[in-house]
Amino acid sequence: MKLIGMLDSPYVRRVAVSLQLLELPFEHQSLSVFRTFDQFRQINPVVKAPTLVADDGTVLMDSTLILQYAEALAAPARRLTPAAPAALLRSLHVQGLALAATDKAVQIVYEHMVRPAEKLHEPWMERVKLQLLAALDALEAELRADPPALAPRMDPGALMAAVGWHFIEQMVPDAFSVASYPLLSGFSRQAETLPAFAAAPHGDSTYRAI
Repeated sequence: MKLIGMLDSPYVRRVAVSLQLLELPFEHQSLSVFRTFDQFRQINPVVKAPTLVADDGTVLMDSTLILQYAEALAAPARRLTPAAPAALLRSLHVQGLALAATDKAVQIVYEHMVRPAEKLHEPWMERVKLQLLAALDALEAELRADPPALAPRMDPGALMAAVGWHFIEQMVPDAFSVASYPLLSGFSRQAETLPAFAAAPHGDSTYRAI
């Protein structure tokens, strides 16, 4: 398998970390949807990161769909998604909150990176920040009610919370107060010490197994 996309994307990084925890070997090609658009387009005309090229050449996109396929390939003992309905429900709930928070942070980044400053619409940005804070507040409450485990397996909700928080803290620090989210911050810092996270660090590097 080949994973296409840069590790500064929380969605690409989510897949890279998960594939390692699932013990599925993969090659990573660090391509940007901006700087290497044409090269990316040759692999996936839609130019969406992450893109996964399966062993038979099939192209998948969207991190959630990629990970659904990856879990089907993994040995049952390595799968991250809980099987019990109650545990699955909570994992999906946390995952949805973490994805929503990350999506809103990405919107803020794109607004400032792509749109000219004079074209920024502040009421829209305030709404996006309000949504970001609501998702972070809910995530912090979830971690307070039921702290997630780092080992032996990290479920997809906890993993997305860790990856998403790291991205948010790095990319939009002015949109919120880190001190308001000590549990999220602490959990993400612990996750970053794990080999699977260290092998796929946030940024423009290429995944290398440790």
